[in-house]
Amino acid sequence: MTEIDPQLDLTLTRIIRAPRAAIWRAWTDPELLARWWVPAPTVARVDRLEVRPGGAFVTSLSDDGAAFSPHTDGLFLVVEPERRLVFTNAIDSVWRPAAPAPVAMTAEIVLDAHAEGAEYRALVRHGTAADRQRHEELGFAEGWGAVTAALAALAEAA
Repeated sequence: MTEIDPQLDLTLTRIIRAPRAAIWRAWTDPELLARWWVPAPTVARVDRLEVRPGGAFVTSLSDDGAAFSPHTDGLFLVVEPERRLVFTNAIDSVWRPAAPAPVAMTAEIVLDAHAEGAEYRALVRHGTAADRQRHEELGFAEGWGAVTAALAALAEAA
């Protein structure tokens, strides 16, 4: 993982008591990703998931399970199976520069071996200190923490 800049980056680390392969499947299988990608009770739909460098990452969300609105429209930058995913929403799924709400970001997910399963690390980079602050104020710790807990529950039950 690249060095962390506390002025621009937010991080989350958790030990997941599951093999890296199970966590990887939860990230790369659209049906599994939809089960944990947004905090409950919101529902996610995976519209495009092309897990390869330059591949699309597009999701929608719904509060009622019927009407969906856009959530993520980005692309994968780095894909190292069962080890590392890097994606951004600063470039959309058709490779156009984007100005996503609420903030542009690049996220790096790293899975390392751990005696109890895997160490899961998320590093979320922002272009400005103001964007980082906004993401934190919008509930980064709570939101990313909730979905990581849901990811862990899914992977640990596999």
